[in-house]
Amino acid sequence: MNRPKLLFLVTEDWYFVSHRLPLARAAREAGYAVTVAAREGRHGQAIRDAGLEFIPFELSRRGGNPVLEIARLVRLYRRVGPDIVHHVALKPVFYGSVAARLAGVPWVVNAVAGLGWLFTSAGWGARIARPALHGLLARWLSASGSRGIVQNPDDLALLAAAGVPRGHLRLIRGAGVDTTLFAPAPAAPPPVTVMLVARMLWAKGVGEFVAAAKRLHSDGVAARFVLVGEPDPANPAAVPDATLRAWQGRDGIEWWGRREDMAAVLRQAHIACLPSYREGLPKSLLEAAACGLPIVTSDTPGCREVVQEGDNGLLVPVRDTQALAAALKKLILDADLRRRMGERSRERALAEFSQELVIGQTLALYRELAP
Repeated sequence: MNRPKLLFLVTEDWYFVSHRLPLARAAREAGYAVTVAAREGRHGQAIRDAGLEFIPFELSRRGGNPVLEIARLVRLYRRVGPDIVHHVALKPVFYGSVAARLAGVPWVVNAVAGLGWLFTSAGWGARIARPALHGLLARWLSASGSRGIVQNPDDLALLAAAGVPRGHLRLIRGAGVDTTLFAPAPAAPPPVTVMLVARMLWAKGVGEFVAAAKRLHSDGVAARFVLVGEPDPANPAAVPDATLRAWQGRDGIEWWGRREDMAAVLRQAHIACLPSYREGLPKSLLEAAACGLPIVTSDTPGCREVVQEGDNGLLVPVRDTQALAAALKKLILDADLRRRMGERSRERALAEFSQELVIGQTLALYRELAP
């Protein structure tokens, strides 16, 4: 009996390794023949070493020719012949859905990992394009051979309101977190370290984080404010390198750049912070919660799924630097509150966001489509 074929399409190999590699391994162990298509950078060999077929595939993240890229995807899908193709993020969902229909792929899983810059930007171009893209997204998710994965109830409600049948949608909370690797550790030495882990994008609230740090530093609050991550040149909301370098070493702000050893990095933090404008379900906050850190984040879709106000952290309005500074100050000055909230973060990570739970839910969806 032939094994069902599962193809993942993502834009970047590093993203696949960070967010989907454990799922792909589990699918292979469950009997699927797994192929991954993504741009090959530094992580292609890690995918191959996991026993997965890896096909280098360039899908532009800005610009590009949609007709040519969709035609290349059609050729890829016809060559691989998947029973299920799993698209992750908006461009693979839009282009991949068209290509899958043209190539006769029986089943498409479209993972809407947050609604992205296009749905958070206040720019005129994004505002003009937004209604049409809402309609296209709803159309592809409503197709008979399509199932959509969303990461938070807000996105689920938005897509259902756009006309996607509820039976075509699954709420699966993010990529999950390895609660063995990411686990509580002895408290780091003082001073209190507040850490923002993300791509360095304005839409992640990086500007508000820096402004809050400057405010607290000028008020004499003793703390370190650490940015971990690198800019994403393909994203219109990327923070320029020069700006990050200018912040480094001033007002208690540090920029550590991209790090691969995130479990070790988080052991140096006392508070996790992500004042993002909107998320699917931020992996960095799941990892911070698993490490037993209290969290300050935005009261916005995706972020508020990880944090319950006053329980395992504090929620602040989007783009509100004053409220962000006040919430951070409260936790910086109260070690007992940090401890209590951190314990609740760990409990929530174990109960709601474990990698095993997310993988089990996703495999169940695959089995519905290609037993």
